[in-house]
Amino acid sequence: MSGMRMGMGMDMRMSQQMTLAPRMIQSMEILQMPLAALQEKIEQELQENPVLELKSGKAADEAPETEFNADAPLKHDETGDVEFNRLEELNKDWDNHFNEEHRPSRAYTDELGESRLDAMQNLATAPITLQDHLKEQLAYLELDEAEAALTEFVISLLDDNGYLLNHDSEKVPRPITTEEIARNWETMTGTVVPLADVEDAIFNVQNLDPAGVGTRDTKECLLLQVDDDFEHPELLKILIQNHLEDVAYNRLPAIQKKTGCDLEAIQETIEELKRLDPKPGAKFTPTNTRYVVPDVLVERTDEGTFDIRLSEDWEPSIRIPRRYYEMAKDKANDPKTREFLKKKLQSAEWLLDAIQQRRRTLINVTREIIEHQKAFLDSGPEFIKPLKMEQIAEKVGVHVTTVSRAVDDKWVQTPRGVFPLKRFFGGGTRNAETGVDVAWETIRQKLTEFIAAESKAKPLSDEEIVELFKGAGLTIARRTVTKYREALNIPSSRQRKQWTG
Repeated sequence: MSGMRMGMGMDMRMSQQMTLAPRMIQSMEILQMPLAALQEKIEQELQENPVLELKSGKAADEAPETEFNADAPLKHDETGDVEFNRLEELNKDWDNHFNEEHRPSRAYTDELGESRLDAMQNLATAPITLQDHLKEQLAYLELDEAEAALTEFVISLLDDNGYLLNHDSEKVPRPITTEEIARNWETMTGTVVPLADVEDAIFNVQNLDPAGVGTRDTKECLLLQVDDDFEHPELLKILIQNHLEDVAYNRLPAIQKKTGCDLEAIQETIEELKRLDPKPGAKFTPTNTRYVVPDVLVERTDEGTFDIRLSEDWEPSIRIPRRYYEMAKDKANDPKTREFLKKKLQSAEWLLDAIQQRRRTLINVTREIIEHQKAFLDSGPEFIKPLKMEQIAEKVGVHVTTVSRAVDDKWVQTPRGVFPLKRFFGGGTRNAETGVDVAWETIRQKLTEFIAAESKAKPLSDEEIVELFKGAGLTIARRTVTKYREALNIPSSRQRKQWTG
């Protein structure tokens, strides 16, 4: 008997796990979704689940909110049915509704149609590509049909930056040779092309706008952009051909010694060099502009505390009309229809529960984050404190992975601006003298301030910056300064030095 009870217990636990698994997976997925993804999810469910509708005000037939539990939404009594209170007669408009499983409501269809029409009217014109831009210019060149076709083929080989490079996934991009272009042309057309014709086609491309396209390396690209409109065109060509590394490392005295030019002319030419574009084709690469919609709003109250609420205006509100529960329990309906309804109602309730869980978790997590980072909101970024997700998980009473999902790709609007929730997390370093943890954000902030105020003729070394940190009450190692300087893409003191004659 004990073995039987054990087997029955295991079967029950396995059954419960199988019942919970899809529901819990959906809850985790909904929690991790940013607001835009949640909007898409809700719109998709509205189309696929006929028992879900958009909420417009307080509907009389709306089902009451249910508490989250592990049982199926439609509980069964001994007779196998749920007792519902009949609040209204079945809507005759729905008599033939279930002939199409995925048919949405008329109200939603009309609204969806209007929203789709509005979206289509507001669609931005597709941006022109680099290849399109170049091909349009071919009409202005005096090319015969064969020359134009070969030039178009060369244009098609350009990468996003406008270079003739072979991008191998396992190697550094290398120039495409004239011979390779000729072989590829022969493979595509079955026609042998002389290498001189290929060179002519490349020359045609290099004479198109933007200047610098159709080249095979940075030097060639930059040289193609130099013309007589520059103040020092010849010196500019010399810097490109022989001194790009010296320019990168700010070795102006070395350039002066090798070229015999005065320091002022070199500095002026370097400024001209900065006006050249090493990636002339990149401006045509389509970019997906991302508009940040905050998931949470944090506002300061008159009492000086912070009010935290979800950005509900951006989240579609959905409901389950009560008539579908009535239809599911009405024995006069076809058994297949009732079974279909029960499955759809269960799916809808799971979705609503998951959304409610997301709301509660997001509010609770944000509240604890704001409580920990009040100094940041009161006084500014340099007062942010070290914070780990484990700390928030302990405060909220959830697993750390739940916190991670809750803050992933979520944004919060605060009195100091809109920030990703992950911005409030971060480690730090311990002040060797005070024993107090200092957030890395504070170190970055101070480091930026020190370098902004330094003498450009004599920039601060990393050792000198360490001393400035000590003066500010922060004892940190030189390697920490170096790490954050490099992370902020701040050059070394030698590279920051401004030379004078």
